[in-house]
Amino acid sequence: MKKIILIISLMLLTNCSSNSVVLGKKCTKMASDNSYEKSFIWIVDKKNIENFNNKINSENCKINGEKS
Repeated sequence: MKKIILIISLMLLTNCSSNSVVLGKKCTKMASDNSYEKSFIWIVDKKNIENFNNKINSENCKINGEKS
């Protein structure tokens, strides 16, 4: 239980800095070697938050063949 509280606290504290925490299953576009990144928790620089959804989104997961 302590680990869960610690992780949640760290996520909230990260949101107060120059980064923002984005939750939800999101993927990058598939690279030429058929690799891509996926995660449920993304830490994004607040300066780049506008461009984040253009590059990393849930639609890419569907395109890459991920199941819902």
